[in-house]
Amino acid sequence: MFDGRELSSPVEAVRDVYAPDVQVLDCERDFETLPPAQAEDLGLLVDSLEPASYPTAWLPDDAPTLLARYASSDLTIGMPGDGSVVWTRQTDPPLVIVKPRVEGSPDAFVDFLLAEAFVELDLEVPEQFLGFFKADYRELDRAVALGPSSTYQVAAALYDGWVGLQTRDVFAGWHDDHPELAAAWQDAGTRLEDRVSGLPRAVARGETEFADATELACAAIKHAIELPAPFAALDTDAYRDHGPEYAIKWAEKTFESLAD
Repeated sequence: MFDGRELSSPVEAVRDVYAPDVQVLDCERDFETLPPAQAEDLGLLVDSLEPASYPTAWLPDDAPTLLARYASSDLTIGMPGDGSVVWTRQTDPPLVIVKPRVEGSPDAFVDFLLAEAFVELDLEVPEQFLGFFKADYRELDRAVALGPSSTYQVAAALYDGWVGLQTRDVFAGWHDDHPELAAAWQDAGTRLEDRVSGLPRAVARGETEFADATELACAAIKHAIELPAPFAALDTDAYRDHGPEYAIKWAEKTFESLAD
């Protein structure tokens, strides 16, 4: 199910700086969340497993089943919206797992995704948005006038944007030391610019759901490209500094304006 992944020289250099103890694995089957038995199989490759768990009181009554499972004591690795590369600190040493869906992607972009995972591990940010919002997730749920799945998507996006506010400063400093990775970061941002700039029109015309638009806009934050309203308000030092509290106020104001 899992095999060690050989890293390119630029990625190896970044791992040595930001996450020297991490193991990088290829997974032979694609997944959003690893089935429990396969997650437990990781115990054969690491020294120990320590599943994350959170109080059920942090969750709304209608929280998606997978989110409730993640909050429980079950070993839950990978969640919807995590993308093609997943990292976890629920193992010792930490793991970065690459999904088969990366096949066909440019090697430089996959290298960037791996390097990004190492940087996030070094920042010691929460593994998933529930560890970011904590008990305030119920407040976000009340502020977001969408169903449970879309609220989950918005929460995951907001967390991704908050992390991106921190990682992009690292990426921007790579032009000298890690030019291949800096170029891949910049190229990915360039590819997003037109899609992001057109989000308000796409949402207004009903061509894009608000949760999808939030996901795309927040993913763009780490690439330091200009965001349109209402997402531009997330590209601020205030969001970086105040995190969940700011995100909830943004959601309240945004959904109030959408209802007008």
